[in-house]
Amino acid sequence: MDALHWWRQGDAVTQSAALVLLAMSVASWVVIVWKLRLMRRASADVARCTAAFWQAPSLALAQQRLQSFDRDALVLPLVAAANSIANHDGVVPPTLATAGSLSQRLTRVLRDALHDVLGRLQFGQVLLATVGSTAPFVGLLGTVWGIYHALTAMAGAGQITIDRVSGPVGEALVMTAAGLAVAIPAVLAYNVFGRLLGRIEADLEGFARDLRELLIDTAPVHSVTGTTAGLSNASRPAAGPPQGGSAPLGGSEPPAAGSVGA
Repeated sequence: MDALHWWRQGDAVTQSAALVLLAMSVASWVVIVWKLRLMRRASADVARCTAAFWQAPSLALAQQRLQSFDRDALVLPLVAAANSIANHDGVVPPTLATAGSLSQRLTRVLRDALHDVLGRLQFGQVLLATVGSTAPFVGLLGTVWGIYHALTAMAGAGQITIDRVSGPVGEALVMTAAGLAVAIPAVLAYNVFGRLLGRIEADLEGFARDLRELLIDTAPVHSVTGTTAGLSNASRPAAGPPQGGSAPLGGSEPPAAGSVGA
């Protein structure tokens, strides 16, 4: 009953601020619950996937094993990207994407796959930071406007007593408390998830670096420099006959300089 009385007594600005705070609270709690589940699964899956990968006998078999461990596709995109480069047999289209060495191509595809995975893990962090930084000010706006609205209404009533001031002002101060109640969980969740994200990001970056070094060390020599060497050989002009070589078939050697005057 008190909440309905406060809602009816407020004007459009106060009601709008309350609705914005309600929307912020619902959105932040949805993100908090979703990311809490995601972070728990990611922390466990990354550790299990890296252990299963290094115990696999080959890269293709490791990619098959990770499909049953990687529920959120965090490690599998890195392995798939590296496997797509490692499976080239040295004959690749002459494009800029394949013009570099094996080390450069692995770095590029692993970086792109890692950015995609981290982008999915960081989803919702901006929302939590925005809610945590703006919700107190939205509540403060509702409080200031509610106090102003209450004071102007009481000024037109004539005599002002403490009983008439305390009720409307106390109801307006509820907006400040509501803003803090919305902001505090969002800030705490942002800090906790940021710490977990830092750990997972470090594990994924270390795995990508180790995977790149493994493929470079175990790759054949023609795979490491095959494309670059092919491009350089294609642009090199054909060599002429060696100096001082034999004459073509059916020709005769030029006479020596001493036999001219003989």
